[in-house]
Amino acid sequence: MTPPSARVPPPALVEPPVLAGGSAIHEALALTGRPDVISFAGGLPATELIDADNLRAAYDRVLSESPGRALQYAGSDGDPGLRAAIAARLSRQGLPTRPDDLLITTGAQQALALLATTLLRPGDVVAVEDPTYLAALQCFAYTGARVVPVPSDDGGIVVEALERVVATARPKLLYLVPTFRNPTGQTMAGSRRREVARLAAEHGFRIVEDDPYGELRFRGAPVPWIAAQPEAADRTALLGSLSKTIAPGLRLGWLRAPGTLRRACLLAKQALDLHSSTVDQAAAARYLADHDLDAHLVSVRAAYRERCATLLAALPRVLPAGSTWSRPDGGMFVWARLPAGHDTGALLRDAVAKGVAYLPGAPFHAGPADPGTMRLSFAAHRPEVIEEGVGRLADVLAGTG
Repeated sequence: MTPPSARVPPPALVEPPVLAGGSAIHEALALTGRPDVISFAGGLPATELIDADNLRAAYDRVLSESPGRALQYAGSDGDPGLRAAIAARLSRQGLPTRPDDLLITTGAQQALALLATTLLRPGDVVAVEDPTYLAALQCFAYTGARVVPVPSDDGGIVVEALERVVATARPKLLYLVPTFRNPTGQTMAGSRRREVARLAAEHGFRIVEDDPYGELRFRGAPVPWIAAQPEAADRTALLGSLSKTIAPGLRLGWLRAPGTLRRACLLAKQALDLHSSTVDQAAAARYLADHDLDAHLVSVRAAYRERCATLLAALPRVLPAGSTWSRPDGGMFVWARLPAGHDTGALLRDAVAKGVAYLPGAPFHAGPADPGTMRLSFAAHRPEVIEEGVGRLADVLAGTG
């Protein structure tokens, strides 16, 4: 036996990228399980609106009719029935799609990671609307890519600013959440989507269009995907998820991409996890075949409309004078900005002590952080709980104006 004094230590871990606000985000999300805290922090769909009985029936049916297939290894590209069902939904919604255009992933987050793996190398430039989805920033950081922020407003990414970034930084990739953006809840105007497609065609960058919330519209008319623009069809990867429409515990997402890119992501997925859960895919396919998801989403959208309206109605009497906030037409989030001098990160500990939580906005910024911002998710709570949570938040903010 080698004496301890002669043992050579194993190699050190690779240093992870510095992810601003990571500990605060982890702590805030952990609060979603605490019964004494009303948490507006996590982007959780409403648990009571998940169609658990019919999901149970779908699992029962696949396990009784074809247990050998449902519990066996499967193809890396995903359950054929599930891909067919998703392709049909996309086609009905105005984006002609074949099952072979799709790759089933373990949540849309894996789809983003696969794209980052296949497209980015250290030093490559990724342009993002600012602020943007925090986990996307984390994903890009792990590749060593350089993230360049592009200003956004109520209508989405500012095209003139994007033109300047494209001319100076020459991004390889543009990442967007155009519909009910996480964290702001805002939606990119159709005219800007067309301009983004034009710029991508003229300058040769790819687009990742992340759309986990698009089917949660409770006001206004849908805006066509960037992927549906002819100029962007050969360079846009569209990401979607069943987490917000069926159940997050399924951990099922999908990637729609041009053939060469989809095949590259398929090879990356084979190396990563071989395939997503066979039984969960089979149950999701069975659920979509046996039940009307659109009818179910009618009640989900109605509930989210009421919950969003409750939060928006309460904010004027809670936030300090001079505050502003978004007014989303769907999705799960409201983005608030407090006047200069406020720091929502510093206030979070006091908020938790009062039994309420939110996400400070600073970590969502790829550029200089705005410490006065916060993300509030209304989806998971009934109106009366939202009222109580906002009341607790008022106690935290009292005297800070």
